[in-house]
Amino acid sequence: MMESLSQLLKSLPDTEWKRKAEEKIQGVMADPLIAKFRQKYPFVDDYAIKINMNKLYQHVTEFKTCSNCPGLENCPNDMTGHYTILTAESVEGQTPFIHEEKVACKKFIAKGQQDAISSRIRTFHVDPRMISRSFSFGDILETDLDRAKAVMQINDYVSLTIEEGLQTRGLYLSGSFGTGKTFLMGYMLHQLAKVGMTGAIVYMPDFAEDLKGMFQEPYKLKETIDLLKETDLLVFDDIGAENLNPWLRDHVIGAIVNHRMNRKPTFFTSNYALSGLEKHFSFTNKDGDEEYKGQRIMDRIRPFVDVVEVTGTNKRGKS
Repeated sequence: MMESLSQLLKSLPDTEWKRKAEEKIQGVMADPLIAKFRQKYPFVDDYAIKINMNKLYQHVTEFKTCSNCPGLENCPNDMTGHYTILTAESVEGQTPFIHEEKVACKKFIAKGQQDAISSRIRTFHVDPRMISRSFSFGDILETDLDRAKAVMQINDYVSLTIEEGLQTRGLYLSGSFGTGKTFLMGYMLHQLAKVGMTGAIVYMPDFAEDLKGMFQEPYKLKETIDLLKETDLLVFDDIGAENLNPWLRDHVIGAIVNHRMNRKPTFFTSNYALSGLEKHFSFTNKDGDEEYKGQRIMDRIRPFVDVVEVTGTNKRGKS
């Protein structure tokens, strides 16, 4: 909390107090900000200035802090991310009145917007930073021209959704390991969260293990599955890499895609093409080959996605 001028001065010994007080007042009075303020409000007399010295001191000090901003988390101003602005009012027969107002700085506003976007997207075993960075279309295009076609398809999808509202069809991003499929889905979620849509991204290999632990907590399990059913945009990341069992396939993935079918879009990233994913779903550890059940779940996925081939070089381990 920034100390007011009077608090600061009262803590000093008497003679020191007077000398410092004079110094501080002269410093404030000589500041170009105060000259500008007096120019704007010529009716503010010396007496009004004198009795409002605290407000003027705060205005000048906070402006200096903001000019050399130490970052939002280190902001020493009275209200984090805010600075004091002054206005004056002429009151007939009375001393002019000086108003102070706290105004949010650009960093505080940007953080508020960013927090609102982040709060709309739930991540399950996916680094939230993947979603919280605001890349432009140009940024993601430049990172790898090999995947330009995929980037264009994602961008077209984002534009269409912003223009027409939530679609019922999703996307199926297939491509080899490390080509940035998750990154592209993070970009899409961020762009659509900016316009108020909710989203969830689930990293399937770890999520599948998580669900086993939720058997002990049926309420938590139901709450998680309901969230994935109802969110506007759902991404199953790295589907096909999970350790599959019939319950996960039929009662979790199957139930979710069945509920969302024709209602809300579901997105997938996978190292498999759609035919490879069908084989994965047709085989479970316990039951061996279950072609019918594999086909059944694919009937709820294949007709509701457009395939995006993500080519390019492996970016894992690169910054």
